[in-house]
Amino acid sequence: MSQPIEVQEIDTLAQELATIQQTSSKRIALLGSRHVPITHQNLIEVMSYALVLGGNRLMTSGATGTNLAAIRGAMRADPNLLTVILPQSLSRQPRESRDALESVVHLVEHSDNDQLSLAEASSLCNREIISRCQQLICFAFHDSHTLLQTCTEAEEQRKVVTLFYFD
Repeated sequence: MSQPIEVQEIDTLAQELATIQQTSSKRIALLGSRHVPITHQNLIEVMSYALVLGGNRLMTSGATGTNLAAIRGAMRADPNLLTVILPQSLSRQPRESRDALESVVHLVEHSDNDQLSLAEASSLCNREIISRCQQLICFAFHDSHTLLQTCTEAEEQRKVVTLFYFD
């Protein structure tokens, strides 16, 4: 005899299915590793471009690699639908990121985190990003501790999480 499904599990499943099937715009967070081959960066840029062209609001952080590719794609589609939340102040970002971030309309800096390590500040930043989104798309390696923790936290908040591994 099979175990009865708990009501909370049914509610969670119904909520996740509703988010996936939602045809109106969504708030989607796109996060990932800094160490990404250029071919993968191109794919991520095309994905973010398509998501924003579809009317979705895209959120990411300011790191190189995945996040910078997401920024480039979203900026090409519609800069007004992109929000970039930095873990620290703009001056603490790599030069490559700063050049792209200067033209971002909705940019949130956290200079109050400048005294923290990048790992600590990134964890706080990722928590803020997932608190603002309905869905998380993440590109990571199996040893990307901060990103995998972010995915776990997003799942605990009942967000739809799509995790792609590079390795």
